[in-house]
Amino acid sequence: MKGMDSDNIYKVSVVMPSLNEQANLELAVKNVITAYESLNIKGQIVIVNDGSSDSTGSIAESLAKQYSFVKVLHHETPQGIGGSFWDGALSSDGEAVIMVPGDGENDAAEILRYMDLMEHVDVIVPYVFNKSVRSTKRRILSRLYRGIINVSFGMSLNYMNGTVVYRKAVFENIELRSKGFFYQTELLIKCIRAGYLYAEVPYALKVRAEGVSKAVSLKSLKNVIKAYISTFCSAYFCGGGKGEISPATVTYKRFRALEG
Repeated sequence: MKGMDSDNIYKVSVVMPSLNEQANLELAVKNVITAYESLNIKGQIVIVNDGSSDSTGSIAESLAKQYSFVKVLHHETPQGIGGSFWDGALSSDGEAVIMVPGDGENDAAEILRYMDLMEHVDVIVPYVFNKSVRSTKRRILSRLYRGIINVSFGMSLNYMNGTVVYRKAVFENIELRSKGFFYQTELLIKCIRAGYLYAEVPYALKVRAEGVSKAVSLKSLKNVIKAYISTFCSAYFCGGGKGEISPATVTYKRFRALEG
């Protein structure tokens, strides 16, 4: 059984939601391990088998036996990518938490290279700079989505659905309601409205090796619309407020330093 050692003060947990990803999961996990080793980061991987009907669960368990820093959670029925991330994040051991899906579409090194920024901010938000890997339809939907969210919530983000890095402490005063693909946007809205410091960074996306993305299915789009309406109402009409900043964050410490 393998482990890893590092002097890096930030223990990172990559949460990997996986639904029927038997063709991609092992490669995705090994990609994260390679990134950890090349960047000298002590990290953990939490695979969340989201009710898969294929061999995803058994592959995950095999990887956990092989690597001491791999942990596996199983959902009996699919809970959605948001529900999977949240369960994985809450059970993780890292100070920083990142979602990297098990579909092999993301190179973990692309976001982990920016971990030093966590000395100055509590959230790192990647935006895709090699947009040509996505279809024209996907790019148009992304542009429309980004515009609606930014206008609705007074933000100016370039991208909202990537492998965002969160200091786990920011979740202390946040309740995640979205179980589907809107979860990342909901978390960013709540973190930014609360006042947490963040940085945007360029990020390259890979082409997934096998399978089809579940993000743009009709069912997913309907769930995103419902979650958007719920988040909007909560933010402006239902006493959702802007939340409090956790004392265990860089944002809190930097504001306190300004106060003298």
